[in-house]
Amino acid sequence: MSEDTKLPVVVVTGLHEEERRRAVEELRAGCVDVVVLHHDLRDAPSGTVHRELRDSGAVFDRAEVPLTNGCPCCALREDLLPQLLRIAEEQQYGLAVVELWGGSDPHPAVEALADGGAVGRCVHEVLELAGVVCAVDPLALIGELSVPDGLAEHGLHTCADDVRTRAEALAHQIEYATVLAVPPAGPDGDTPERRAGLAMLRQLHPTARPVRLGGGALVRAALGGFDVAAARDRVNPALALLPQEQDEAGVATLVWERRRPLHPERLHAALDLLVPAAQRSRGRFWLANRPDLMLAWDAAGANLTVEECGPWLASLPDAVWELYPPERRAAAALDWHPLNGDRVQQLSFTAEGLDADGIVELLDSCLLTEAELMTGERGWKALPDAFGGLLEPVS
Repeated sequence: MSEDTKLPVVVVTGLHEEERRRAVEELRAGCVDVVVLHHDLRDAPSGTVHRELRDSGAVFDRAEVPLTNGCPCCALREDLLPQLLRIAEEQQYGLAVVELWGGSDPHPAVEALADGGAVGRCVHEVLELAGVVCAVDPLALIGELSVPDGLAEHGLHTCADDVRTRAEALAHQIEYATVLAVPPAGPDGDTPERRAGLAMLRQLHPTARPVRLGGGALVRAALGGFDVAAARDRVNPALALLPQEQDEAGVATLVWERRRPLHPERLHAALDLLVPAAQRSRGRFWLANRPDLMLAWDAAGANLTVEECGPWLASLPDAVWELYPPERRAAAALDWHPLNGDRVQQLSFTAEGLDADGIVELLDSCLLTEAELMTGERGWKALPDAFGGLLEPVS
């Protein structure tokens, strides 16, 4: 490598260890002078991270590093990043592969690598993020997305406070990566179960590039480049484009979109039916008693997270719009409603055997009636705050 050559870095993520390791080894074997860096978080709950570096000559460095502030991303900034910078400066390797821990979310990990933190020099001068790969077994995918098992139950959590489910971690890994590496069909060929798993993958992340492990295409796909800002927008509830409606191999995606507000009490009462109705559901929505607040819906494995995403732009004075990214302003303007502005209900549901009609009927029943609409925002804000346990109390 010349002094002007950047060290390409490929991040490999995946809850399924066998497939993840296979993808890492395929990258190592398919390129010249590859170093693999891996942080083992099995002891992270007790404050210790095991770092391992290996190349074609097997493991050549092992160390234990503290988990600073109980934060796995801090370990990346304070240990992995200096290791990558050292490797780049030594110019011994032509590719660095970062193998993430099984339960790790690639989004904050990649942001940590891209940001660089306080490392004393600009990482962009010597490192280039070449790709993010998620390795996944399509035969196990639907089953993994259907159960509420926590990562901690399987020893895959990233710190003591990690309460995420396996389904949540797996869904986020798939939806963030731009390359999805899957094993080839087994002795039984392309079974209905495998076809359903592949259909699920395509519907969860329609723009990702699927690559068959062992087919010789992974290296080129993994080195195709990665746009950190575009990936950030893709998983940002305020900007994310939801999957289109599809129906393939028994797996279907429904996109429910409405303009009128949701009744907080009726929607909350419907959650016990709505959340388990799909292996994966996500989107943005608004409640009648919180008309200024965009809310994110994120559900997988029968577990729902509802988070605040800031204000709808319709609730802000025009002069304040300049404080928001151009992408957000453009998205709002393109889909502006004369009464509700950019306020919208947009939820997608993806599942094997999806009851789309039942979901639509249930969600529609949660919208305000004509009589409730006529009371206006003053009447809406007086509705029971049924989501008080999931969100900050209404002020």
